[in-house]
Order: sequence, then structure tokens, then C-alpha cells
Amino acid sequence: MSQTVAIRRVFSRRYAAVWALALTAASAIAEPKAVSGYIERVTLFPGGLNLRAKVDTGAKHSSLNAQQIRKFRRGNEHWVRFAVTNSKGRSVVFERPVLRRTTIRRHHGRKQERPVLTLGICLGATYKEVEVNLVDRTGFNYQMLIGRSFLSGDFVVDVDKSFVLPPACPAPPAHGS
Repeated sequence: MSQTVAIRRVFSRRYAAVWALALTAASAIAEPKAVSGYIERVTLFPGGLNLRAKVDTGAKHSSLNAQQIRKFRRGNEHWVRFAVTNSKGRSVVFERPVLRRTTIRRHHGRKQERPVLTLGICLGATYKEVEVNLVDRTGFNYQMLIGRSFLSGDFVVDVDKSFVLPPACPAPPAHGS
């Protein structure tokens, strides 16, 4: 082996070791992520409604069980009115502007069109306003699926745990409700 090749290998190993140390230091400085179970309680805003939700890292966006979904127009905007009832029988009626419509391919292959809107969600001490699609989830075990758009950057999921992060967010300021 030539001296040049040997020097390159030593330099590459040292460079790799320095790079690994830098990455380790950077990850130690980064904010720790909350550990979520695969089933959690969340609070929806506006309305402050508490629900049981399944944390679903396979879903890009969150999905909410809604009944009595009614489309209407407010000015030039498309809106939707819908009711959500939690496991204790408390119902809240929401009115939200529709951002867009999405088509979801269900597990049995059929496509389903759903309205997409923004809702505030609290999980643990984290509050985010994220896109949520509406669907009648009657017959499912959980009223909501929490997707990656909510989880990203703040949570890791431990599938062996559930109900580890009770909602602890203060009510957000009222706007656009």
C-alpha cells in the first residue's frame, strides 16, 4: 500500500471520528423529545374536548371521528360544521373553514374523500394547530388518529406504553374559532 493511501485512510478515520463526536454533541444539546404511548388522551381546541387517540406514525395527518358533517359557504369560503362526542358523552359542535379535500385509500382498497381543516390539539404539554381530516369513525376503538404532522420534531412513540402524556396545555388564545 502506498504512503498516500495510508495517509488518506488515517485522515478518513480521524475525520469520521471527529464527525461522530460532533454529531453526538449536537444531539446532546438538542431538546429531548417527549415519549408518547401508542394510545393517549388529547384535548381539541376550540372547545376543550378531551378524547382518546391512537398515535399513528403511518399517517401523515391526523384524522377525527365526526358526525353530522355539513358543508356550507360563509362568504366565498367553504366551511364545515360537525359534531364530536367523547367517550363520556360530552359533545362539541365545531365550525371550521375547509382548507382542501383529500382522497384517502382505505385498507379495503376503496377511496374516500374527506374534508381537511385545522384544529388545535394538545398532547402532554405540546399544543399545535395541524391539519385534520374528518371521517365517521363509528365502530373504531379510538375517536382520533394522531399523525406525523403533529408528532414530528417533538415526540417519539413507545408502542409498549399508553396514556403516559395527559393533556396539560393552557387554553390557546381564541382566534378563528
